[in-house]
Amino acid sequence: MEKIMKKNPGYFCLFLLPTLLAFMIGFVVPFGMGIYMSFCKFNTLKDIEWVGIENYTKIFMADEGEIFLNSFWFTALFAVISTVAINVIAFMVAVLLTKNFGGTNIFRTIFFMPNLLGGVLLGTIWKILLNGVLVTMRETLTTNGTNGFIGLLILMIWQQVGYMMIIYVAGLQGISDDLKEAAKIDGANSKQILFKITIPLVMPSISMCTFLTLTNGFKLFDQNLTLTGGGLKHNSEMLALNIYNTFYSRVGWKGVGQAKAVLFFLLVGAIAIAQLKITQSKEAD
Repeated sequence: MEKIMKKNPGYFCLFLLPTLLAFMIGFVVPFGMGIYMSFCKFNTLKDIEWVGIENYTKIFMADEGEIFLNSFWFTALFAVISTVAINVIAFMVAVLLTKNFGGTNIFRTIFFMPNLLGGVLLGTIWKILLNGVLVTMRETLTTNGTNGFIGLLILMIWQQVGYMMIIYVAGLQGISDDLKEAAKIDGANSKQILFKITIPLVMPSISMCTFLTLTNGFKLFDQNLTLTGGGLKHNSEMLALNIYNTFYSRVGWKGVGQAKAVLFFLLVGAIAIAQLKITQSKEAD
């Protein structure tokens, strides 16, 4: 088959065409339309009116600008804290589950299972559980932004630790035991082996897990919608939910919602690329 493909490049293009068409129709065209419509005022695709940068200026006007910026800082703080917490816990669990003791596969399965549940279901379950605890203190998840933040953090950690743990386990299993044995013979203690051998060699896994958790933290939507709904006065509203509410809950603001979505894409893309470059630069050769 490979020889035929080399002799007849047309076959390669023929097999590539369906995937390329699907990518163009499912991503490139909608993405281009989304950028164009962020400069327009519209309610449906049949009444589009070009308004230039008006939608972008509305994002930062008066009360709307304050709500948007509060959502941004709430989301940024959540993304950073959740990224650190999830990766630290997942790495620690992975180290424990790569030790030689019975039942490790069962524990890996148990830790991974929350990741199989949908965000709406998780949000509903944790809303009932956490409100049941908070009501004893005469509070709820929507009483203030702190409660909503902590609730979202607990949910996110519980859901994603298992998935990141699997990636870390794969990275840890790729480290040769001979290196650790040689280090022990040379007098290295457990802490030195961890920071001088294990972590540098598992940096590709750290890069991947950090990328996933950071972008997931910024893109969080369904859990935020079901757990707090944005809270009272938008005090626990994340960026994705803010964009959704602007687009669907306000008449005549669909263009502004689309402009927010474009800014959101640029923001998450820039942060993700910067994070990848920083972590990949620390990977061992």
